[in-house]
Amino acid sequence: MAAILSISDLRKSYEGGFEALKGVSLEIEEGEILALLGPNGAGKTTLISTVCGIITPSSGKVLVGGHCILDDFRAARSLIGLVPQEINLEPFEKVINSVRFSRGLFGKPKNDVLIEEILKKLSLWDKRNSQVKELSGGMKRRVLIAKALAHEPRVLFLDEPTAGVDVELRKDMWDVVRELKANGVTIILTTHYIEEAEAIADRVGVIADGQILLVKDKDDLMAQLGQKQLCVHLSTAIDTVPEALAPHGLALNGAGDALIYTYDTKAERTGITALLNDVAAAGLVLSDVSTRQSSLEDIFVGLVSGDKS
Repeated sequence: MAAILSISDLRKSYEGGFEALKGVSLEIEEGEILALLGPNGAGKTTLISTVCGIITPSSGKVLVGGHCILDDFRAARSLIGLVPQEINLEPFEKVINSVRFSRGLFGKPKNDVLIEEILKKLSLWDKRNSQVKELSGGMKRRVLIAKALAHEPRVLFLDEPTAGVDVELRKDMWDVVRELKANGVTIILTTHYIEEAEAIADRVGVIADGQILLVKDKDDLMAQLGQKQLCVHLSTAIDTVPEALAPHGLALNGAGDALIYTYDTKAERTGITALLNDVAAAGLVLSDVSTRQSSLEDIFVGLVSGDKS
């Protein structure tokens, strides 16, 4: 599938020498959902703002649908919808008028049928004549999404779209994102919620210190970097791991009634059979065993901290 967004060696430096982006290169395919994870100050918002024309890059090239964001700004920007972190809405404006206005800003003709469809998909139709100031925080975020979709963009940026939104509303918004994808919209979202990336993303990108650490298919990332843990539950708690079991690199849980064994799922041998034999030989009695796969959060923390093993 062709790339709808192509970023090549994108850099942004400020007076004083601070580098917010350090040679970011990224290809995003049409119709995919990319979750961009990174700690505060990693460069997520700077990257989005640069692609959307809010910030001028120091160097590098960005193409949106084949249009350069500098040489052909209007054409490139018309393909982009942006939902910012900040709720920057006119408080006394009616919801429907706010969304109509956004469509008009891009020179699009009036289309009340489309506006109604967007508002209904976002559960805003009943609030269409309400003033923005009367809405909850979660509903205001939905208005931001409606405004971003009003001019029918092909690429939608969601910068922390569910920040401050309760769990139920967050899952509703995930459904909205999935529906947008089904309609062919390419979505790039930044998020602090690891479960958000796990739930809806096709690929996951990790950015730190202005650099892309990796971009991988979510499932491939989990398989490649994820580790599995075997928890050996003991019938009787112990104070320390027996010396005979030291070669296995076991950890003892806080209660002392379980041994934790971490292993590579892609290794030729997991070492589980030898471990269980040695546990029995050490005189320990098992009550149960269970396994746990590393989460995307475990992987993310390891990458950002520099531990890519």
